[in-house]
Amino acid sequence: MAYVITQPCCNDATCVSVCPVNCIHPTPDEPEFGSAEMLFIDPETCIDCGSCIDACPVEAIFPEEVLTEQQERYLQINADYYDDHSVDAGLMARPKRVQLPDDRHLKVAVVGAGPAAFYAAEELLKHPTTTVDMFDRLLTPYGLVRAGVAPDHPSTKLVDKTFATVAANPAFGYHLGVEVGTHVFHSELADRYGAVIYAHGASTDKPLGIDGENLPGSIAATDFVAWYNGHPDYSGRRFDLSGERAIVVGNGNVALDVARILLRDPAELSSTDIADHALTALRASNIREVVLLARRGVAQAAYTIGEFLAMGDIADVDVVIDPAELVLDADSARARAQGTLDSTIATKLRIAEEFAARTPTPGRKRVVFRYLLSPVAIYGTPETGADTLVCARNAFVGDGGGKSAQVAPTGESATFATGLVMRAIGYTGVPLVDLPFDAARGVVPNESGRVTETPDGSVVPGLYVAGWIKRGASGGIGMNRLCGQETARAVIADFVAGILPEPTDTLSDIAHIAAGRGAHVLGKSEWANIDRYERETGKVDGRPRIKLVRTDDLMSAARGEYLTGQVPSSAGIVSTA
Repeated sequence: MAYVITQPCCNDATCVSVCPVNCIHPTPDEPEFGSAEMLFIDPETCIDCGSCIDACPVEAIFPEEVLTEQQERYLQINADYYDDHSVDAGLMARPKRVQLPDDRHLKVAVVGAGPAAFYAAEELLKHPTTTVDMFDRLLTPYGLVRAGVAPDHPSTKLVDKTFATVAANPAFGYHLGVEVGTHVFHSELADRYGAVIYAHGASTDKPLGIDGENLPGSIAATDFVAWYNGHPDYSGRRFDLSGERAIVVGNGNVALDVARILLRDPAELSSTDIADHALTALRASNIREVVLLARRGVAQAAYTIGEFLAMGDIADVDVVIDPAELVLDADSARARAQGTLDSTIATKLRIAEEFAARTPTPGRKRVVFRYLLSPVAIYGTPETGADTLVCARNAFVGDGGGKSAQVAPTGESATFATGLVMRAIGYTGVPLVDLPFDAARGVVPNESGRVTETPDGSVVPGLYVAGWIKRGASGGIGMNRLCGQETARAVIADFVAGILPEPTDTLSDIAHIAAGRGAHVLGKSEWANIDRYERETGKVDGRPRIKLVRTDDLMSAARGEYLTGQVPSSAGIVSTA
């Protein structure tokens, strides 16, 4: 019996570190790890020890004998990886931990409270003479795990247990509700901490750059995601769901997330942690078709195998693909004919062909995958909003291709009637006061997490970055773990080398400074009150939690003012549930 990794895999790689026979790949020290969609267990090498099951933070690993019918597909997906990847089994070498001097204490500020921030903090706190204070402008931690992961993916959110364990360390402190650059300034952090790590992410969407993009009804998928996940900045937004068709430009996992949320039966979502205001709006939605537009072909699709496969499992929703659009670039077509096509691409193509062979059921909702189409203009009026999207048809150019295949317009076009166009073509970082910034890449320039000045490239002592603001908005939880650890190890190495600046001021006044500038500063106990309240009120309806989305409600819960069984209304007035 072998163990099998299934859809919720977060690439955290904790399973890799505990596997005694090195049967889980790609590992963090292999080149493919950074772009891997998920991890895979070699059925020929697995010794059925179960260590990976206990270590997996998102419950994605199962013995093959207990797989459900849907999960059984991952038996072949795991095995396929090893058909074209040669790996060495055996005991893995474990990195040696640098020892800090017992008589020197390292104090680190981490700005941001998402995965990369927590993994950096976790690595730092392995050293008993280190303390970490985490700052975030929101009143709640966990970043995109709370505000980005789709509510119908509860297993992925389980990684927050790892973060809670990190925060439980006595050497860890929260400063939630504190915006660096407004409530405290970098210079004030630098005076009080030996090192400052910025891990505040890349939260701004990339624009399409086409006419009509600013019309009402043309929105960023990132805004929609934040709205249905209860991000306080977006809780007051309203989206027009009165039309029957929505267009999503993009073919990554975010595009698939919004399509599922728009099409899934709201009754199914009512058992998740979706924001109540979003659930109410989705119950009244008229949308029956979501069209996903990809500029290139299925071989270049950015969505992961698991997410693509799961689209076919949404109850009462047909997946529609025109077989004629499953065109391969020259390089991929050649590799397929020779039997050397990359296993990930081959699996996506096989799934797409299976979807294309299905017969749609009249009257059902539909998710339609369209390939080789680029939006060129959105038409409508400022008064009535968007009503039409025009796209150019593309074709592959050149004899090469693969994942980097290029396309060019053919001169033909396709037109869609729609009142809702979402762009889901990626995130980018934004400048932060007092930090160098590479506008072209949307990142803070750095070398292995050490921030560098522009244009000379010199390292700024004591200043670091981790996560998407460090390397760009790509890679999920697993890559952020590796990224956060790399930055933390750079901090430790610089501390041991004696090149970190010495703090010149006291730590004890930082919360007072922030509060004096209008911050609602929350620590561990206040977040614990919010967390407990959301979970307890969720139990009433059989949900993991009911998220508070208004600042007043969050502050009341932080102070412990809400009693169990009382829920804040949309107006912010407490009412008995």
